[in-house]
Amino acid sequence: MPMKPKQLLSFLKMSTNSDIANIFIQIADSLNILGENVFKIRAYQKASKNISELPKDVKNYSGKDELQKIPGIGNDLADKIIEFIDTGEIKYFEDLKEKIPLSLLELLRIQGVGPKFLSVLFNEFDVKDITGFEKALDDESLLEVKGIGKKKIDEIKKGIDIFKTSIDRTGINKAYEIASSIVKEVENIKGTKNTQIAGSLRRWRETVGDIDIITSAEDTKPVVKAFTNFEIAKEVLASGDTKGSIIVEDGIQVDLRVVKPGEYGAAIQYFSGSKLHNVRVRTIASKLGYKINEYGLYEGDKKIEGKSEEKIYGKLGLDFVPPELREDRGEIEAAQESKLPKLIQQKDIKGDLHTHSTWSDGKSTIEEMALAAKKLSYEYIAITDHSISSRIANGLNEKRLFEKKKELEKIDKKIDGIKIFMGSEVDIKSDGTLDYSNDVLKELDFVVASVHSGFKMETHEITERIINAVKNPYVHAIGHPTGRLIGEREPYNVDIDKLIEAAKKYGKALEINSSPKRLDLKDLHARKAIQKGVKIIISTDSHRTEHLSFMKFGVGTARRGWTQKSDVINTYSLKKLIKWLDGFK
Repeated sequence: MPMKPKQLLSFLKMSTNSDIANIFIQIADSLNILGENVFKIRAYQKASKNISELPKDVKNYSGKDELQKIPGIGNDLADKIIEFIDTGEIKYFEDLKEKIPLSLLELLRIQGVGPKFLSVLFNEFDVKDITGFEKALDDESLLEVKGIGKKKIDEIKKGIDIFKTSIDRTGINKAYEIASSIVKEVENIKGTKNTQIAGSLRRWRETVGDIDIITSAEDTKPVVKAFTNFEIAKEVLASGDTKGSIIVEDGIQVDLRVVKPGEYGAAIQYFSGSKLHNVRVRTIASKLGYKINEYGLYEGDKKIEGKSEEKIYGKLGLDFVPPELREDRGEIEAAQESKLPKLIQQKDIKGDLHTHSTWSDGKSTIEEMALAAKKLSYEYIAITDHSISSRIANGLNEKRLFEKKKELEKIDKKIDGIKIFMGSEVDIKSDGTLDYSNDVLKELDFVVASVHSGFKMETHEITERIINAVKNPYVHAIGHPTGRLIGEREPYNVDIDKLIEAAKKYGKALEINSSPKRLDLKDLHARKAIQKGVKIIISTDSHRTEHLSFMKFGVGTARRGWTQKSDVINTYSLKKLIKWLDGFK
């Protein structure tokens, strides 16, 4: 059932749990900057984490006593939760904001910036926002502060560039959820047809500047009016006959274009391609004596096509170009020569080979993960909990690893219709060795080797480190190979070309990690890999059952990288996958 406007408004606002968790972590950060008691800081950090992971909204807890059953929630924090539910704010936090502005806390998103460093900048350099921060970084007296050197400052300046880039863009996960919900609401407006996401989100770009939606209707103006009257609209930027623009939560702009049915194909084509792709399309049209715009394809003053984007490409002598490829990266030439790849689809995915359970830092049990995967019609799932070096993620020592194996095997026998593989996400240590010995690794069904520390190594060092893992006979795939966190952390300095060559030589897969924060390998690297004949796994790195839905983001990234079904290991049937795995024994 589509969401009603009030439900959608509630969705677009952060849930109560997220709101409170966000406030508690900001309280902890503020107290950290102020140099308050470390135990008090940790209490708020723990409370924030536990609330964000609750299975139900705190508003559904029956009173203070039940709230105090949540781990880390005592009398004082329960009172603050009730205060927020009743009033929409927490006075203690409002008072703290008078001392520590939110514009200062935002700087904690910059790579390399922690509360202690920010405390120095706030107390000694009067830094309160990004402008003052950048000014302080150029102040030579900052170098006199213990632990602050030129190298650290240079790294932080790089982090600022990433931070600034991310401020005006929305991650694909949030953008997709918002856009999908608004599409459902537009579909409920009388007279609309073919409502669809357009723009960079239709191309599955990892971040978007705004959200574009296209719909068709014979009478366009009432549709725009209804759209701009949605309860979700915090501000109306434009409301015309065929276009409406609104601002929703967090300053995200949503543009709706309403076109006549005869213009729909031209509009969705025009508003889905990148600028460079559209320039190439217009150039081809011009050479053929045509003119193309968002209303149609014209020969002189006569419209010869507008309803179908497939037919528009056909009139230009091109095969239909999937939206994900419309970036002017060779797709025009391939379309002219009928050499476009048949891109992978989400329905091709037969299982997930990188997931976590409560045995390490996951929030769902092995059985819950397996049942959720079965519900997705998967044939298999690998539960790849962290190895011991990932202490912060409750990594498993050998004893716990084999205890988990026993439990997993019992559950595998219990649940029909899906195979549960015993796996591990094994840390690649600084010297290139793995957390477990080969005698242990060979007992596992699936091994994903990943880097989780030591990101600042030189290119040759970290490249050799990962290639050492590639050479290990019991490693099946390299997880999130470049280590980036979108908008937060740059990739480490791995030589991706050398890594791809090693993966090819030793027959190992490289991962497209579908977590919206990672999408690693990114599209360009995935394309390089498959061009060299390297196999890909598209996995979610799920830490709870809900994360299994991230697969769509990995598939979108793979499609942007020109990936076909045959390039991806986890499109294999269970029988074929087992045969592939047997090749490692």
